[in-house]
Amino acid sequence: MDIIAYLIVCPLSFLAGFIDAIAGGGGLISLPAYIIAGVPIHNSIATNKLSAAMGTLLTTAKFAKSGLIPWRTALPGVVFAILGSSLGAHLALLLDAEIFLFFMLIILPLTALYVTQKKSMEEKKSYPFTKTALISCFIAFILGIYDGFYGPGTGTFLILLLVGLAHVKLSQSNGITKVINSTTNVAALAVFFMNDTVWITLGLISGFFNMAGNYLGATYFEKSGPKNVRPVIMFVLTIFFIKVLYELFMK
Repeated sequence: MDIIAYLIVCPLSFLAGFIDAIAGGGGLISLPAYIIAGVPIHNSIATNKLSAAMGTLLTTAKFAKSGLIPWRTALPGVVFAILGSSLGAHLALLLDAEIFLFFMLIILPLTALYVTQKKSMEEKKSYPFTKTALISCFIAFILGIYDGFYGPGTGTFLILLLVGLAHVKLSQSNGITKVINSTTNVAALAVFFMNDTVWITLGLISGFFNMAGNYLGATYFEKSGPKNVRPVIMFVLTIFFIKVLYELFMK
């Protein structure tokens, strides 16, 4: 890879890490960066997984140190997310992805409309632990299926559903999301390494930029709390909607 590729990937990997730490969805920025830089698609996916895993693991450790991860809820969610992801991967072999993309053209605007509502990011009255855990596991399983089938924006949807349906505090929902994402990233990365599709040097260097973005994003989130999460989520949803339109009508 020449220096131009690094100049494209590394700054966007930093931006992706910053956004991902706050509201998820960083892959919507970092993965296209690799493709724009001329990395073949399969190598882009694998190498992006290395840099993303580095950043997400750092944020997970930072949130854990700050007490923002409810482990009793997070760990069962990891198990159900992995089960869902496996099922989603099998469904991807059976179904046409375009059907799902047309479905997303409806889901994304509705999600954006929900996020604009004043109460969407407000903390709700907590459920008893058992109810919270069961709902969280169901959410993790459903979004695990989505992640295995298609994937982009999984972290953002996790945060929104954990807050809206499971009544988890925003700070803790972000922590749960990072634990789940870290686990699924590492599992997928192991497969990519075994198949020798990771461009290690590029992935490691961009990974350090992603870690820096994640660290600053996590620090910003810890200090500012939920008040600035809404505009970041709206940005992610907009980028996602543009991506879906491109894949459906421009390719």
